[in-house]
Amino acid sequence: MVETEQHPTLLWAKCLDIIRDNITPEQFAASFAFVELNSFEDGKLILNVPSEFVKRLLEERFLPLMASTFRRVFGNNIKALYYNVSVVKAKRGGEVIEKTDIAPKMMNGTPRMDARSTPSDVTAPQVQDLDSQLLTNYSFDNYLEGESNRLARSVGESIATHPAKAFNPFFVYGPSGCGKTHLINAIGLRIKQLHPEMRVLYLSAHLFMVQFVDARLKNKLNDFIRFYQSIDVLILDDVQELSEKTKTQNAFFHIFNHLQINGKQIILSADRPPIAIQGLEDRLLTRFKWGMQAEIEKPTQNLRLDILSSKVQKEGLNIPSTVLKFIAENIDESVRDLEGIINSLMAYSVVYNCSINMSLVQKVMPRFVVKSSEPVTIDDVKQCVCEHFNIKISELDSRCRTQKLALARQMAMYLSSKFTDNSHVQIGSAIGKRNHSTVIHSLKQINDLISADSRTRQDVEEITAMLKAHHS
Repeated sequence: MVETEQHPTLLWAKCLDIIRDNITPEQFAASFAFVELNSFEDGKLILNVPSEFVKRLLEERFLPLMASTFRRVFGNNIKALYYNVSVVKAKRGGEVIEKTDIAPKMMNGTPRMDARSTPSDVTAPQVQDLDSQLLTNYSFDNYLEGESNRLARSVGESIATHPAKAFNPFFVYGPSGCGKTHLINAIGLRIKQLHPEMRVLYLSAHLFMVQFVDARLKNKLNDFIRFYQSIDVLILDDVQELSEKTKTQNAFFHIFNHLQINGKQIILSADRPPIAIQGLEDRLLTRFKWGMQAEIEKPTQNLRLDILSSKVQKEGLNIPSTVLKFIAENIDESVRDLEGIINSLMAYSVVYNCSINMSLVQKVMPRFVVKSSEPVTIDDVKQCVCEHFNIKISELDSRCRTQKLALARQMAMYLSSKFTDNSHVQIGSAIGKRNHSTVIHSLKQINDLISADSRTRQDVEEITAMLKAHHS
């Protein structure tokens, strides 16, 4: 029951109790321990936070929890949430040296959620109230370029300048955490900047699916389709989520066709190329391949170091270059992991009042990565595959197309893609000088066989066990 008649300080204490029960003690200590209620008047809730870092933690990780808690305690009459950032220097006796009022994060009692959140009751927004749902911190200005993403970025910038003139649709794919979401948001933001008259919308495929189901239940499918057909630039993230969702795919097919025919830009992302997405209707697969496909690979060590240096500079941190190099060498899976370890190091530094050094990094590092003594190479994969199938490496690399050798090659390409950082081009070159499309076809073939054939699943498990045994 909402008790807004109580003093705001008591209500704030109740909020903290609820939040404390829903997160870990470490999260509470790092994010909420130093947050205080400033005031609550006329539906405006103002919180004092000790730093920009804490403010970002609250916004990026806890906004949905905060919103539901505030509505529960303060009631639906809460209209806006403000942050008052007080930067304090302990060496000067706790003197507040700067205060900044931050723009509201809640309007009409509802926080502006990340488009990847999924409310329990959500429908497509009305045309006149369109919010692009773009993540404003994901721009080209802070999207660092390297060999792993150069093509995708170049195409993205071209699309932003001249939407729907070429590269339509634009399909970006790559492993989780490689920067796909950042890139497609950057394209959307640049389009909004250069073409403010255009209606741009970003959302995840999962949210699209939730909206579709909701529209069906409410007999509003025509409104749903009509809304999406009114978009000038549609950006759909994680389209592999549409796999096996036949009815949702059918709705998206009609939306896609309408946008394509009417010269609207479509931007898609997935964790694999279109041909490797199982459960995707052929007519959608064909359309996804119409335009430009660009792979974003895992960031190289140089790019990882650049990302870390940029993050450190942005946060105003003092971290030795040797420490940054150590992190870049040991965290090689995703950009999110790189940002996550810096955020964790900042939290430790704030809570425990300690400097960020190699000792602290080695304490935090195990939470982000478990590395073997040596990375798996394509040659390691080839060796294990040949042992398993009792063939020679020269046979694996040959042009011979017997069923046994063809399966072994496809298996080697599949496992190389899974266990190494090499691109499809590099994998194909190392296994009989095959091309990029051959590797993609092999990945799809093995994925299909894994789903349907127990013998193939056993082969994969046995070769994987061999690889792990060699690198334990």
